[in-house]
Amino acid sequence: MAAVGRVFAARLAGLVVLGPDGESIGRIRDVVITSRSGHSQSRVLGLVVELATRRRIFVPMLRVTSIEPSAITLTTGNVSLRRFAQRSGEVLALAQVIDSRVRTDDPDLPQLADVECVVVDLALERTRTRDWVVSKVALRPNGVRSRLTRRAAVTIVEWQHVLGLASADPDRRTAAGVNVFLEQFEDMRPPDVALALHELPPERRLEIAFALDDQRLADVIQEMHEDDRVDVLMHMDVDRAADILEAMDPDDAADLLGELPDAEAEALLTLMDPVESAPVRRLLEHSPDTAGGLMTPEPVVLTASTTVAEALARARNGDLTPALASMVFVVRPPTATPTGRYIGCVHLQALLREPPANLVGGIVDTTITPLSPDEPLGLVTRYFAMYNLVCGPVVDSQNHLLGAVTVDDVLDHLLPDGWRDRDPEVGYV
Repeated sequence: MAAVGRVFAARLAGLVVLGPDGESIGRIRDVVITSRSGHSQSRVLGLVVELATRRRIFVPMLRVTSIEPSAITLTTGNVSLRRFAQRSGEVLALAQVIDSRVRTDDPDLPQLADVECVVVDLALERTRTRDWVVSKVALRPNGVRSRLTRRAAVTIVEWQHVLGLASADPDRRTAAGVNVFLEQFEDMRPPDVALALHELPPERRLEIAFALDDQRLADVIQEMHEDDRVDVLMHMDVDRAADILEAMDPDDAADLLGELPDAEAEALLTLMDPVESAPVRRLLEHSPDTAGGLMTPEPVVLTASTTVAEALARARNGDLTPALASMVFVVRPPTATPTGRYIGCVHLQALLREPPANLVGGIVDTTITPLSPDEPLGLVTRYFAMYNLVCGPVVDSQNHLLGAVTVDDVLDHLLPDGWRDRDPEVGYV
């Protein structure tokens, strides 16, 4: 996600937040982390960003693509403008943790045993699963001064050796039993978490699902059994349900809303931020078994004047699935779907063979016929087999790019109902 693997929270304060095109979105005012008990680390959920209008919004950490000394850059310029509201189980690192009083039981620091310390900063570190966690805490003994300076030296301590770290009151649902499951799920991939939840009793499944943070729950819901995800969403507070839908990929959110009664789906769409709900509404206009219903409206879209180096940088975005990263689409401005006139596509292999300074407009493949949004599933399947593709463009009658269909979306609809259920003999039904 970011070019660096560790950053200190206090150094993020005031940094400019930029969209992928370099436009300024706002400035960072705080970092939102989870309140966890036991042995599990606090996860970094996202950033509180203040817009030019002084409104403060929440930006998920997974939207951050790079962190530089003077600014951070997001994967998209489309952010939810809903005003940030701190939830139970969430902690503001700058406002609530830094300057709080704690103690440490680090055996390597006997001089600090039973000494009250002040939290100076938090080290945020990226894990191999691309999540960010609080890994270390910078402490300064309270009221202790060194001989050479007016203030005592700062000591970096592992997070597990800090006692009494400031935290928000956890929700009642995150009781000890739920925390055990959360710790077990910490390093699991979303499909595995979804399967584990499916095998739990319904009440316990809901307790654990509600204890997950929004982005994690959105990732898991996208992999859930159809009945499970509807059940979780229908038992959720409507405001949080709208937040979860905003955090989901638009095509998965559309699939989930398509399983709800029309009135309830419309109520949730109305609660969603208009920027987030617009692509979902467009997808719902198409039958789920057509190219328009299968597509994602957020493929990698570039103009012909984009360099190969920049195209490769976009394809390296960790939020992209391997299928979406395999191909970039070249259009005339605007690049947000529905785009300007579709020109063609460039396969990742073609980008790798070109000098970085070359323009993608010089290597566009115009021989692959785009899909129409009304193409049925059977024709989409034959299209992928014919062209040996894992990702294909979808354009409307005016030749505007609407999105892209990936092979995993096709497989989801080709497999029989209940394919996510594990079979004890062969692994899956």
